[in-house]
Amino acid sequence: MGNFLLIPLIFVGLIILFSSFFTVKQQTAAIVERFGRFNSIRQSGLQMKIPLVDRIVSRVGLKIQQLDVIVETKTLDDVFVKLKVSVQYVVIKSKVYEAFYKLEYPHDQITSYVFDVVRAEVPKMKLDDVFVKKDDIAIAVKSELQDAMLEYGYDIIKTLVTDIDPDAQVKEAMNRINASEREKIAAQFEGDAARILIVEKAKAEAESKRLQGQGIADQRREIARGLEESVEVLNKVGINSQEASALIVVTQHYDTLQSIGEETNTNLILLPNSPQAGSDMLNNMVASFTASNMIGESMKKTNVKKEE
Repeated sequence: MGNFLLIPLIFVGLIILFSSFFTVKQQTAAIVERFGRFNSIRQSGLQMKIPLVDRIVSRVGLKIQQLDVIVETKTLDDVFVKLKVSVQYVVIKSKVYEAFYKLEYPHDQITSYVFDVVRAEVPKMKLDDVFVKKDDIAIAVKSELQDAMLEYGYDIIKTLVTDIDPDAQVKEAMNRINASEREKIAAQFEGDAARILIVEKAKAEAESKRLQGQGIADQRREIARGLEESVEVLNKVGINSQEASALIVVTQHYDTLQSIGEETNTNLILLPNSPQAGSDMLNNMVASFTASNMIGESMKKTNVKKEE
């Protein structure tokens, strides 16, 4: 009979013995109470407590945690916008007691502070400034949280504004403005390119005309040099300059008629082309030379009188 009673007692004793030991994981703190009153904070490793007297009421994580808060507010230019603020925080190892006993819902507390700061800062900015100064908003949130949560055993590692989402109609309008601006820039570039092409084309045409004119001038210079040599040759045989020039013109006239006659598919028309054309041309040239000489002599006399 005694053996039957001993076995349950041994079994209960083993249960009590094993329940006296417990383990705490790395980056975790266990809070132990004795008869409902705080007793101690146990860090990672194998720990011991008094069975039926001490009780583990909670295990607090010491790892960095993140809380994402979405805040809807209005900007200075009356645009409704949603901001996603990510708060990275950690329980201070030496202040586990404050973190557990002073705050019942730390997430709600952090969220309230984020709402308060964001709704105080964003209404001071225009929508474009919210995108540019999002880091300033994050710094303001961290500063406010750091001061408030340190008392409760929480350290704010970093705050980030991870998303800025304006109203759908505002985003559509911003996209249209952006597209219009890009089209404007594209049109300016196309206009500049077209203007450059026109300028370069005009320069090329001007250069072509210049070279063409230079070629014609060189051609006429050589013709004049040849005519001068022909006149000098004719002067040596007793033919004066006027007669020599007339003879050369008549000769060129008939050379031209001969060249036209040799071509079967030419569409060149030489006017005048009558039998008297050579004689008329000669008479006209002699008259022109005579008139030219008279004008020259008259101008010389006028210049002499002016000088006197």
